[in-house]
Amino acid sequence: MMVALDGTIVAIANPAIQKDLGASFADVQWITNGYFLALAVTLITAGKLGDRFGHRQTFLIGVVGFAAASGAIGLSDSIALVVTFRVFQGLFGALLMPAALGLLRATFPAEKLNMAIGIWGMVIGASTAGGPILGGLLVQHVSWQSVFFINVPVGVAALVLGLLILTDHRAENAPRSFDIPGIALLSGAMFCLVWALIKAPAWGWGAGLTWTFLGASVLGFALFALWETRVAEPLIPLGLFRSVPLSAGVVLMVLMAIAFLGGLFFVTFYLQNVHGMSPVDAGLHLLPLTGMMIVGSPLAGALITKTGPRIPLAGGMALTALSMYGMSTLDTGTSGAVMSLWFAGLGLGLAPVMVGATEVIVGNAPMELSGVAGGLQQAAMQIGGSLGTAVLGAVMASKVDGDLAGNWAAAKLPPLTPAQLDQASQAVQVGAAPVAKGTPPELAAKITTVAHDTFVSGMSLACLVAAVVAVVAVFVALLTKRGENADAAGAGAGHI
Repeated sequence: MMVALDGTIVAIANPAIQKDLGASFADVQWITNGYFLALAVTLITAGKLGDRFGHRQTFLIGVVGFAAASGAIGLSDSIALVVTFRVFQGLFGALLMPAALGLLRATFPAEKLNMAIGIWGMVIGASTAGGPILGGLLVQHVSWQSVFFINVPVGVAALVLGLLILTDHRAENAPRSFDIPGIALLSGAMFCLVWALIKAPAWGWGAGLTWTFLGASVLGFALFALWETRVAEPLIPLGLFRSVPLSAGVVLMVLMAIAFLGGLFFVTFYLQNVHGMSPVDAGLHLLPLTGMMIVGSPLAGALITKTGPRIPLAGGMALTALSMYGMSTLDTGTSGAVMSLWFAGLGLGLAPVMVGATEVIVGNAPMELSGVAGGLQQAAMQIGGSLGTAVLGAVMASKVDGDLAGNWAAAKLPPLTPAQLDQASQAVQVGAAPVAKGTPPELAAKITTVAHDTFVSGMSLACLVAAVVAVVAVFVALLTKRGENADAAGAGAGHI
């Protein structure tokens, strides 16, 4: 709940943070990307820590650290500090997330695991739904800092309940040592990959630096794979990937996150800056999306238990693709009812994918690697989120840069110097109108129309790309099947 609340609250707070701290579009992306980078680099290692020392301990440390980092963000007075403590949030979130899945996997037997993951998804959906509304109220009536302070009491409650309720389950053949060279190689490869994705929009996709980091990432993964075949107790036994369903589940999580998180990045700016909604109204307009995740997650768990994951996953991604296509048709005059229709479709499509792909990955891994499998699931989602934000952000920026000058001239607005045009483009990329103080109302209205139309054209193209990614994911979903190792869940684990 704490991590899900944080994700949606930050999305709602981004415009307020941008204005209050004078942040650029790139700075706002770093609030998200710094968190993603820390998560992606450390998730699998964090999962291994849970497998080695117990998921209960790892989970509780993650809760404490995440809450403390949240409080520190609330006390920050610069964008640099906000991004720094978002990185710490990512590091502690990496401890927390795989451990949660490891606890579920160890506690519930095969016939109840999908429903357990469904209820887990429902809790995430409920807090995701509450996040925009709670965040909107706090941003509007208190401050953006308060949306981070809210994690402190939630973290305290989670710690107390965790100490009282959670029991530790460890597989009899749990790992007893650490693959330090493997951790270093994997972390380096992941860092180079995510760093390249984050910086590519600024450097350019054809730039030497971008390809240097991508090449270093490929080399790092190759060396990691070679090392893992030679070490007695590897970080990730490569035999895991002989399971086609598990591999398909990982790819599916990446594609789903590209489409969902990449596309959703622009929606808060669309609602607040283009439609002029307050943060609370923006949160209420996102309620159909998160509400359908609440309803759909336990239903998806029951359906997947009955039919297997293949059809629900393929159907969910098809509905996601349709909804992203629908979102590409939104414009400056779209009604709330039409927006709600596409947001609801997106939430209903994502629910079976979140539940089913998680079960496919965790259920196809041996019990003693449930933490690593949980780390794989979360790492896939974070890499997908970074990839989606980077690629779709580049699509948006390219479209805005390409269209703004022509749209500006077509509206017969006063000509801009190259520096002014670049500054205007930065504003339009977040849906803001570059209207200077003292601009006559009639001229200001024209500038606003051009800015919003240009932003919407960029968002539409980004949503179309996300829809294509979701269509590809439909075919990947057809390669999945029920977890082969799920029968070990809830049985045969030592209780400590």
